[in-house]
Amino acid sequence: MILPVLAALLVATGVFLALRVAPVEAFQGEPYRILYIHVPSVVASYVAFTVTFVASVLYLWKRERRFDRVAYASAEIGQVFLTMVLLTGPIWGKPVWGTWWTWDARLTTALILWFIFAGYLMVRAWSGAQGTRTAAVIAIIGFLDIPLIHWSARLLRTLHPRPAVFRPEGPDLPSSMLMILMVNMAAFLLMYLALLRVRLGQERLRDRLLEERAL
Repeated sequence: MILPVLAALLVATGVFLALRVAPVEAFQGEPYRILYIHVPSVVASYVAFTVTFVASVLYLWKRERRFDRVAYASAEIGQVFLTMVLLTGPIWGKPVWGTWWTWDARLTTALILWFIFAGYLMVRAWSGAQGTRTAAVIAIIGFLDIPLIHWSARLLRTLHPRPAVFRPEGPDLPSSMLMILMVNMAAFLLMYLALLRVRLGQERLRDRLLEERAL
């Protein structure tokens, strides 16, 4: 239980730094502070879905249940973080853009990703062994949407601002903001690992109970 406690402490520290220590952005004012939740949620969801993608490929190749457990658990957590992205984005966008939602390329592709993995989770929940293979294919297809989300703001004309952190030429943020953002990204990734460990333990226990019932 040490990992969840450490993750919770680091998240609390990151939130405190974002609210009380980070400087106010010159043009957006106080609403910009949601950056410190929004961007780490994006990073955590991308990592979670990447793990799901890799585990799904390995499951289709090896047909080993352990890979399916990792894919399923990571997809659940990734969907939680992606939901946070879609909730915090409009909260940030309303005072800055003047609207809660706009169907530009980045927001639309992010919503598509949410629906793809919602479908993945429904297939996993309602189907048997055949469903796990179908879900793995869905996860692989869904993962291909992530590069579209990332590059849409750079390659297309969108209302969403261009990336300020993950750029080929390096981050475009003052060091006082960047360091706090890095703390929050580390906190969210640690939280992802803590949740993944818990969910994998639950899935292993579930498998053992099913095996015992089958005896």
